[in-house]
Amino acid sequence: MSASRLSPMPIQDKRVRYVEVAGEIAAVLEGERDRTARMATVAALLREAFEHFFWVGFYVVDRANPHELVVGPYQGTLGCLRIAFGRGVCGAAALTGQIQIVPDVHAFEGHIACDSRSQSEIVVPVFDASGALIAVLDVDAVHKAAFDAVDGEGLDAILKATFSI
Repeated sequence: MSASRLSPMPIQDKRVRYVEVAGEIAAVLEGERDRTARMATVAALLREAFEHFFWVGFYVVDRANPHELVVGPYQGTLGCLRIAFGRGVCGAAALTGQIQIVPDVHAFEGHIACDSRSQSEIVVPVFDASGALIAVLDVDAVHKAAFDAVDGEGLDAILKATFSI
């Protein structure tokens, strides 16, 4: 793993990069309506845009069991297949509808370790145009305290622009 995957960028650079990648995502997805294609593209472009993003992907609300998330498009090592609402960081975001920023996943009670190298995590709920939860975006890093409010704001803005259509 390269050293760059280990260190996040300075806050101002990060703000600028979120604006840039939002524009890239919007340009690539222009005219694309398929939700899976949109999720796959977002995951790929975010992982490439931020070198310290170790795992980037979506857990989608299961249509057959609306209180459970099932793995969707992602970039990185093997992800967990299913997560119940309220379980782990992803389940907490799904249950509360709130962004979860976890500086140390080992200090988060009930954390689900899909990959033992993950040290910090941010999970952002994804809503459709009607305000219904459709998924959560999960991003992991291999070092502690990789995510902050700037990441929450940047990711949330991208998700709203991409999925609230």
